[in-house]
Amino acid sequence: IDDNWTVKEVLDHIREFGRDSETLNVIYVVDDRGKLIDDLRMREFLLRPLEAKVSDFRDRAFIALKVNDSQEEALNAFRKYDRVALPVVDSNGVLVGIVTSDDMLDVAEEEATEDIQKFGGMEALDEPYMRISLLRMVRKRAGWLVILFLGEMLTASAMGYYEGEIAKAVVLALFLPLIISSGGNSGSQASTLIIRAMALGELTLRDWFRVMRKEIMAGLLLGCVLGVIGFMRVAVWSQFSTIYGPHWLLVALTVGFALIGVVLWGSISGSMLPFILRRVGADPATSSAPFVATLVDVTGLIIYFSIALLIMRGAML
Repeated sequence: IDDNWTVKEVLDHIREFGRDSETLNVIYVVDDRGKLIDDLRMREFLLRPLEAKVSDFRDRAFIALKVNDSQEEALNAFRKYDRVALPVVDSNGVLVGIVTSDDMLDVAEEEATEDIQKFGGMEALDEPYMRISLLRMVRKRAGWLVILFLGEMLTASAMGYYEGEIAKAVVLALFLPLIISSGGNSGSQASTLIIRAMALGELTLRDWFRVMRKEIMAGLLLGCVLGVIGFMRVAVWSQFSTIYGPHWLLVALTVGFALIGVVLWGSISGSMLPFILRRVGADPATSSAPFVATLVDVTGLIIYFSIALLIMRGAML
């Protein structure tokens, strides 16, 4: 509509052409060149005198999408401003169309599906599971599986490096799955929280230090909780079994402190990896749970055996 029209002219125009409109909740005001200058809710016209001019009550306070905005940017705008529809303008500000909340529901589902699939450690399928061909699905999944497999080979190399320590204190091997999985789990939790917060616009690159500080505290507290449980597990079992030998207290301390270190490292790496990927222009969703877990597996082994050497040296090692 034109800002020189009266409310009566606007309502007459709506009655004549509104039947073919996608939505009548918002009316858009343009100048003689088609440039968007305001958007007004329908209630504004219903509550005004018929002789009132649009220019008398418009305020030029409007939100518009650009034609080159991504789907994610459009979705974030709908979330932020809670609109049922948003106008779309070109580089000159000329109104070229609108996007409704119904349109964005499909986009939101598509974006969520893509992120969930990436969380699982694979490329987004881009089409329904039952429609995608077998070879295409295998190709989408194989790349990350190979990368994760190569990463786990580093874990095997790290274990080989500490082969002597394992041979001297076989009991250390009993707790490897427990400690490594705890670090991977804490890292996966942290990365999932940060990736989702980034997707919702709650975090930006400038927040990395605040996030790291928060995750250090969270990692320490979570590590202490698991460390105490791990210590008690060894202490209680040693009262009914000789599996941990006469140096069970050293084993318990090693397990406890290793859990604190691994969980702390998992929380830090899991929370910082999305920031690093965003900084280099990559999709943070690719720092999926399997990827973080693989990274923490390798470093977790080093943390575990380094702590074991410090505590057990001279007694069992």
